[in-house]
Amino acid sequence: MPTNPYAWLDESLATIHRADWYRSVQTIHGRPGATVVLAGQEVINFASNDYLGLAGDMRLIAAAIAAIAEFGTGSTGSRLLSGHRELHRELEEAIASIKQTEDALVFSSGYLANLGTITTLVGKRDLIFSDQYNHSSLKNGAILSGAAVVEYPHCDLTVLKTQLSQQRQNYRRCLILTDSVFSMDGDLCPMSALLDLADKFSCMLLVDEAHATGVLGKTGAGCVEHFGCTGKQLIQIGTLSKALGSLGGYVAGSSALIDFLRNRAPTWIYTTGLSPADTAAALAAIKIVQQEPQRRAKLWENVHSLKNLLQQQLPNLELLRSQSPILCFELSSAADALKAEKQLRDAGIFAPAIRPPTVPTSRIRISLMATHEAAHIEKLVAVLKDIC
Repeated sequence: MPTNPYAWLDESLATIHRADWYRSVQTIHGRPGATVVLAGQEVINFASNDYLGLAGDMRLIAAAIAAIAEFGTGSTGSRLLSGHRELHRELEEAIASIKQTEDALVFSSGYLANLGTITTLVGKRDLIFSDQYNHSSLKNGAILSGAAVVEYPHCDLTVLKTQLSQQRQNYRRCLILTDSVFSMDGDLCPMSALLDLADKFSCMLLVDEAHATGVLGKTGAGCVEHFGCTGKQLIQIGTLSKALGSLGGYVAGSSALIDFLRNRAPTWIYTTGLSPADTAAALAAIKIVQQEPQRRAKLWENVHSLKNLLQQQLPNLELLRSQSPILCFELSSAADALKAEKQLRDAGIFAPAIRPPTVPTSRIRISLMATHEAAHIEKLVAVLKDIC
């Protein structure tokens, strides 16, 4: 008798449950914001990547509605066939402008931008060095490229330099991959030093600015601007779905890079163009980032306020090193993290437990928004005092 070829699914799910790694969706009702309704309960939202509070902004909503009225609900095809609209090019020009690069290319998601770019730039004759804590899209892009992949310890440039000196000469091309803001820790990559190593060993450097765009830098251009690296030779990738409150991804860099990706990146060539609504909303968001620096200033005011309150009232709570609006504290097990998440939720705080395999050690992840009020932050600290 043949065996059931799908029986392993139930066994694997049981293993996930036993390890406290099981995940399920949680439905948010209504418009996103600093407070949301979750399963019928109003909670203060510390789980969102909507750092500037733009996902529910009426100007983005109006821009999306206007785009739908003019262009319809979908792009109807790939950008090289029937899917290109003038809005797409306007958005790419706006991204290139804020990033101060020669050109930019918009993808249908940040994940697709990373997969397509990495697999287009390197292949079986090449070498990738990837930070240990990089996002899944960077790691999977590296694997799919077919290049030799070496993970270096998180932000450890001493080890990276040694690895480069030992292996770089054996390969045609070399690509260094890193997040600029590490989304599950909140720390920043050592960008200037990475650029120096890339230059010394003739490597390309790809930096994922997903959690930095709109948040860091004098004009909100991201970590590249924050570290004074604007105009230097590197590849910048990011999303439109976090501080910009929309959906999609982008690559920004030289005109030659962008032209090459238009002709070779499979995740751009063979997928439907970003919807008119998402494109218009992202374009509106970039204008707001440029015209309203006070929104970014309020975000950082909230970050500093929370850090100060925690230091004063919970001096023994050890936060992971963070230079971003993402603050995390570790717990001894996935079960403890889930327990802390439930205690926070019962008290009206939505701050998720992040567990393996996403991270090596379980933690509570708190992300700040410009639209959080002082009372929201004070309540979070009061609840943490009760449970920690």
